[in-house]
Amino acid sequence: MQYLDKIESPADVKAIPEQELDALAEEVRAVLMDTVSQNGGHLASNLGVVELSIALHRVFDSPKDTIVWDVGHQVYTHKLLTGRYKDFSTIRKEGGLSGFSCPRESAHDPFYSGHSSTSISAALGVATAKELAGDKHTTVAVIGDGALTGGLAYEALNNAGRSGKRLIVILNDNEMSISKNVGSVARYLAVLRSKPGYFRMKARTEKVINKIPFFGKNLSAQIFKLKTRIKNAIYKSTFFEDLGFRYMGPIDGHNIAQLSEALEGAKMVNAPVLLHINTIKGKGYNFAEKAPSEFHGISKFNVDTGEPLMSGANFSAVFGDFLCEIAAKDKRICAITAAMSLGTGLEDFRKIYPTRFFDVGIAEEHAITFSSGLARGGMIPIFAVYSSFLQRGFDQLVHDGALQGLHMVLAIDRAGFVGEDGVSHQGILDTAFLNGIPNITVYAPATYKGLKHAFIQGIYHENGLVAVRYPRGSEMDLPPETEEDFSDYSWYGDKTASQIIVTYGRVFAAAVSACDSLNAQGQTTAVLKLNRIIPMHTEAVKEACSASRIFFFEEGIRAGGIGERFGELLLENGFRGEYTLTAVPDEFVIHASVASQLKRYKLDSDGMLTVITEKNNG
Repeated sequence: MQYLDKIESPADVKAIPEQELDALAEEVRAVLMDTVSQNGGHLASNLGVVELSIALHRVFDSPKDTIVWDVGHQVYTHKLLTGRYKDFSTIRKEGGLSGFSCPRESAHDPFYSGHSSTSISAALGVATAKELAGDKHTTVAVIGDGALTGGLAYEALNNAGRSGKRLIVILNDNEMSISKNVGSVARYLAVLRSKPGYFRMKARTEKVINKIPFFGKNLSAQIFKLKTRIKNAIYKSTFFEDLGFRYMGPIDGHNIAQLSEALEGAKMVNAPVLLHINTIKGKGYNFAEKAPSEFHGISKFNVDTGEPLMSGANFSAVFGDFLCEIAAKDKRICAITAAMSLGTGLEDFRKIYPTRFFDVGIAEEHAITFSSGLARGGMIPIFAVYSSFLQRGFDQLVHDGALQGLHMVLAIDRAGFVGEDGVSHQGILDTAFLNGIPNITVYAPATYKGLKHAFIQGIYHENGLVAVRYPRGSEMDLPPETEEDFSDYSWYGDKTASQIIVTYGRVFAAAVSACDSLNAQGQTTAVLKLNRIIPMHTEAVKEACSASRIFFFEEGIRAGGIGERFGELLLENGFRGEYTLTAVPDEFVIHASVASQLKRYKLDSDGMLTVITEKNNG
C-alpha cells in the first residue's frame, strides 16, 4: 500500500500532496472491492463517496468537527481514513469491524447508524450542544438522496433550517434529480458560489452596503431580493432555501478539489448550509456502476466477473415467487415495499404486476398506513419489510393497522438473527413488540412449505392485521422422514413424553435434532412446534402441561417474547413441572455468522442439548 498503511488519523490525509489524492482514491477503491468481495457488505454506496470522504477529512478536523453519516453503510472509506486500515480485512466478521459507523470502534464515529434518515436530526442535536458549550467546531451530516424519502429527514430539515445553527448537510445525490439545474451558466455559478472567496467577498460587500447612511440596510435587502430572483430563474429550485438553508451546488462529487473548496466555503457560513453533490453509485467498478442496486448490499462475489459466489433458494425468493403465483389468480393482491424490492424478493412481482406493486421509498410508517388505505379500498396489501425496519412503524401498526381492523398482511423478512449485517439489523424484537398489540395474528413457519401455507392462511383465512415472519437465508434440513404439520401447532414425536422442547421458526430443525439425540439416550422427548405464535393456541398449552419438564427455545428477545407468554399460560393452566426458557437476554446482538449467533445463544442443537442436560443433571 502506498498510502493507506501509513494513515493513522485524518492528519495523515491532510499531509498527502493534492496532486496525489486521485491515486489515494484509486487505492481506496481497490481495497474496497477486494475486501467486500471476500466479506460481503455494501459496495456501490461506498465506491460513490470515496472522493467525498477524502475531501471531508482534508477540510475538517475529526473528531473535533463531528461528521454524522446517514445509515452508516457508506463509511468504509471513512474507516480507512481514520486509522482502521490494519483491521479493515475483519469488517463484518465476528470480533472485527462493524459494517456501519460504530462509536465503540472509534471516536470518529459519533453514532451507531444502521437505519436511514437519522443523520440530520442527530447532527442538529450535536450542533446545538456545541453552541451551548461554546464550541466553535463544525457539525456535518452526510445524507443520500434515497434517505430523503424518509419522513424523519424532512422533520429534521424543517427544524434545522430555521435553527440558525452552524450545520452543514451534504446531500449525496446519486440517482434522482432534486434540482433540475441545466446549462453551462448554472454549472458555472454552482462552482463559483461554492468557493471560499465568494463568501469572503459576499460578507465584505454586505458590510460596506450596510454602513451607507439611511439607505444601507434597505439597499442590501433589495439587492438580496434581486439576486434571489435571478438565481431562482437559473436554478428553478429553492426548496432548501425556503426551509432556511443556504443552498450550494450541485458540485461534482468525484472532484476532490471542487469538493474541498465547497466545504471550505460552507465552513465559513454561520448558518445552516445544504451542499448538494452529484456522485455515481458504484464509481470505479464497472459491474457496480451498471447494476448499483445489486451491488448495494452484496454477499461474497468474484471481482473479475461480478458474479456472486453463493446462490440458491432462500425464504425471500420463495416468498416472492409464491406471491406472484397468488397474484395471478387474485387481482386484489398488492405488494408494498419500503425501497427493498430486491432484498425482499419482490423484483419479479414488480415486473409482472407493475400496477399492483408499490415502492414507497424508505418510509415504513407510510407503507403501513398506505396499506391500510388499500385494504379499505378492497385490496389485499402485502407489505414486505425487514424485521428490524418494521420497528420504525410501531405506532402505525397499532393505530392504522390493528385498531382499524382492516385486513393487511406483513411479510416480515430477516426475522431472527441476520448474521454479519450488524447490531441494528438483527430481527430479534418483532415478536415482543407484536405480542403486545391486540387483534393481531402472527405465523412463524420453519420451512418453505410452511411459509406458503402461512401466507394462504394469513391472506384467506384470517382477518385484521396478520404477520408472517421468516428468517434470512435458506431453510434448515429436517430428517428425510419428517412429515411437517402446518396446523396452528404440531408435534414431532410422542406428545405424552416426559420432557418437551417447544419452539417455532428456523430453530425447529435444531430442536428435532436435539430431540432425536435425547431419545437415543433413553430420555423420552418430543417437540411442540408453534406455527401460529400470536395468539397462542390454548390447546397447545394444555397438551404441554402433561410433561414434567418443558424447555422453550426462542430466536428472539426474551423480555415480552413468545416464551414468556407460553410460561404465563402454563401457570394459568395449572402446570406443576419445571419450565426453562432459553432466548436472547437483555442485550443487542453483535455481528457474526448466523451459525455463530445460534451457537452463542444455545439455539443450535448442541446448545439445546447442553441446556437440557445441565438442567436434568442439576
